[in-house]
Amino acid sequence: MRTIPAGLQAHLDGGVTTLCHAWRVTRRDGVVLGFTDHDRDLAFDGTDYVAASGFEASEAEDSNGLAAESGEVSGGFSAEAIRAEDLSAGRYDRAKVEVFTVNWEDPSERLLLRTAELGEVRREGGLFRAELRRLTHGLDQVRGRIYGHRCDAVLGDGRCGVNATAPAYRAVATVLAVPDEMRLRVAGLSGFAERFFRYGMLTVTDGAAAGLAADIEDHRKAEGADELVLWLPGPSGLAVGDTLEVTAGCDKRFSTCKAKFANQLNFRGFPHMPGSDFTYGYADGDTVHDGRPLYE
Repeated sequence: MRTIPAGLQAHLDGGVTTLCHAWRVTRRDGVVLGFTDHDRDLAFDGTDYVAASGFEASEAEDSNGLAAESGEVSGGFSAEAIRAEDLSAGRYDRAKVEVFTVNWEDPSERLLLRTAELGEVRREGGLFRAELRRLTHGLDQVRGRIYGHRCDAVLGDGRCGVNATAPAYRAVATVLAVPDEMRLRVAGLSGFAERFFRYGMLTVTDGAAAGLAADIEDHRKAEGADELVLWLPGPSGLAVGDTLEVTAGCDKRFSTCKAKFANQLNFRGFPHMPGSDFTYGYADGDTVHDGRPLYE
């Protein structure tokens, strides 16, 4: 049960209220930003909440239980607050958002309405729309192992066992050209076979996009250079001459685990799992199926 502070309750019980919304956004890199839909700045809990930031919220409804409801905030890009480049670069992905209702005449009278996480962010011209996901949405994610042909470990983690930082699986590349937001032409990967870095990752090590990372969909050889195709638009600010740290990828197949990484003993899939043709092939109208083993 939510308890409303006495001061705020008295204000709500009065004939006239002076309320507004405030949002505190905490990015995963530790940056904290405050916004309000009031017409002047507010400050509380050590955070300044900027007015005229273009922030506004959609209608939201809370309920009991573990349902993963969501709401939405929208607004315009501001050089002092939300920047289009930061959104494109993923700096707001999964940021923590705290939503308050505040008495703007006395910000000590406030109530935390909900805590959420930023989900999908859409750009519409000079505006953005960001989904606010209730924290229970994490309960919808798959937990535990999956019974399947392919490995369910992450390359380089404790279950995999491969040292992904070894020179055999990592290289430094230099950006030669950026044909479009999904492709990069780079130098420095000539010692690696085509598709070696497919499903891998790149991390920008200098320039305006330093520290940002992107997943690699494909690795091709073309016109004397290597081309990296990305799953999503690349880091904002990436330019010719920037350096990248590129890590090999794995397609999770047993044959790749053995041939590329010599790590077949740690393979975390079930490559010999029978397919559906075997599973249903023995069922017929003449056989007695009483639970006994099919083969002994």
